[in-house]
Amino acid sequence: MFVMDLSQLKKLDVSDLVVELEEISRKCRIDILKMVYRAQAGHPGGSLSEIDLLVALYCTQLRFRVDDPEWSDRDRFILSKGHASPGLYSILSKVGFIKEKDLLSYRELGGICQGHVDMKFTPGVDFSAGSLGMGLSFGLGCALAARLDNSTRNCYVMLGDGEIQEGSVWEAIMASRHHEVGNLKVILDCNRIQNDDFVNTQMRLFDIPKKWSSFGWEVKEIDGHNMNEILDGLNWLKNNNNLPSVLIANTVKGKGISFMENNPKFHGAAPNEEQYKSALIELGVDN
Repeated sequence: MFVMDLSQLKKLDVSDLVVELEEISRKCRIDILKMVYRAQAGHPGGSLSEIDLLVALYCTQLRFRVDDPEWSDRDRFILSKGHASPGLYSILSKVGFIKEKDLLSYRELGGICQGHVDMKFTPGVDFSAGSLGMGLSFGLGCALAARLDNSTRNCYVMLGDGEIQEGSVWEAIMASRHHEVGNLKVILDCNRIQNDDFVNTQMRLFDIPKKWSSFGWEVKEIDGHNMNEILDGLNWLKNNNNLPSVLIANTVKGKGISFMENNPKFHGAAPNEEQYKSALIELGVDN
């Protein structure tokens, strides 16, 4: 079983840290592939697009205690695009919230790793997902609760770009600026594909950064697969404490597996045996 020593990671200089994080991301991509293939169901595309961001967040910024998942001052992470659960389960196993063998329960009745993330089942999960568009409102509530508790905890929310077609998201964006919750930090996984097709085919989003800015948020764009940019972006996100802020990460759906990249068919579909073996080879696994 591979469990990271986060204290050692934090001692590395940036160049060595990037190498380590990229290797952890590769291992997480293997986990994602295996989970979805074994279940013959799930959402590989969005899990692969988000994983570099999740690895960097959990390994460098998020405050938590594996031995005390309910620690009141822990930072909160809300995966609003909760169908992309394999990505979150993979990093939770790497930091030690769950065991590697728990990944085998993905999408099994009563298993610890349900199809959508669920805080009743999985240690380290702070939001039960299902309907899209709910996570930012939940995150706003968490951020306001931290203020009432006089806590320094931050609340991170990951949204998908297809998800921000939901009107409830924009209500939460407006309310967050009104309440000036500087401890609310959004990561937008902008992979340009949703359930049925490309986002711009389903409903164009036009200038996403300008829209968030017009609601009074602090905005920064990055390449969501460039680990140096991700680390810089997460540092920026953490240190913006006066107003709510959003890190817009331009990503590739299915990143790391060639036939899944930019392919709407793998938003919510498992590979067949031939595809699975080919993907393992691409990810550096000798099968």
